[in-house]
Amino acid sequence: MTTLQVKVAARREEAEGIIGLELVAVDGQPLPEFAAGAHIDVYLPGGLLRQYSLCNAPHERHRYQIGVLRDPRSRGGSQAVHDALKVGDLVTISAPRNQFALQPAPHSLLLAGGIGVTPILCMAEALAAAGASFEMHYCARSPARQAFRTRIADSGFAARVVHHYDDGDAVQQLDLASLLARTDPATHLYVCGPDGFIAHVVDTARAQGWPEAQVHFEYFGAAPVDVAGNGSFQVKLASSGEVYTIPPERTVIQVLAEHGVEVPVSCEQGICGTCLTRVLGGQPDHRDQYLTDEERAANDQFTPCCSRAKSALLVLDL
Repeated sequence: MTTLQVKVAARREEAEGIIGLELVAVDGQPLPEFAAGAHIDVYLPGGLLRQYSLCNAPHERHRYQIGVLRDPRSRGGSQAVHDALKVGDLVTISAPRNQFALQPAPHSLLLAGGIGVTPILCMAEALAAAGASFEMHYCARSPARQAFRTRIADSGFAARVVHHYDDGDAVQQLDLASLLARTDPATHLYVCGPDGFIAHVVDTARAQGWPEAQVHFEYFGAAPVDVAGNGSFQVKLASSGEVYTIPPERTVIQVLAEHGVEVPVSCEQGICGTCLTRVLGGQPDHRDQYLTDEERAANDQFTPCCSRAKSALLVLDL
């Protein structure tokens, strides 16, 4: 994975519990290009690796902007950003990767919940710059918890953004069923935010008959997975021929580590791709958020931190 070193050029409080960071290349050169919906991996103090969506306009090559919520359920990532990173610090990041890209459409409907506004805001910037038709709905607990309010208000697309607050009057809250019912059938829908928000939007869209290909979403953490049907399977290491049984309640990473087989791992949620491992035989049960649909269909690699097997045996290139 390509990495580069950047410097924290600016840090500001964007909302209650949310800070924004501006990252620039240490050598002053333009940063790798990106498209709306892209994210970067950020290597944080303590050996942590986390993914953050880019929220600035895609035409900007002199900086990357990210927004980070201090999450009380954090496994250390958001705390490291809020407490450890300051202006002038050097940070290693990956080149941008995009699994949430805009698709050509006569109209785009953008739905953001809380900190999920970061990729959605980038999409609004790109669509506005292209003169494309779109509308954006931004849901937050309160105005004080809503990041980038001033930036949106000062933008050229402010009139296309509708704000909804949990603590506001019922009349201004999002009526999702009505919104999706009156939207043009050729519209593409994009949603990002907390798991429950995404699930509500996706379920409502499906109930309204929206085609799956027109509903796009991105989770900040691992998507909910039904583990009730987990079964045992085996993995075989191609280098040694050793075979290990993976019980329903354990991951491949955990079992291999117990037997002294070290596989690099970071997020342990199938988001970052650090543990990506080649599969030489068998059929993986992909449960990651990292691989594209095409990469999954190839069945030649998987994320052993969370993915399992549909076949009785997986042969790994280890």
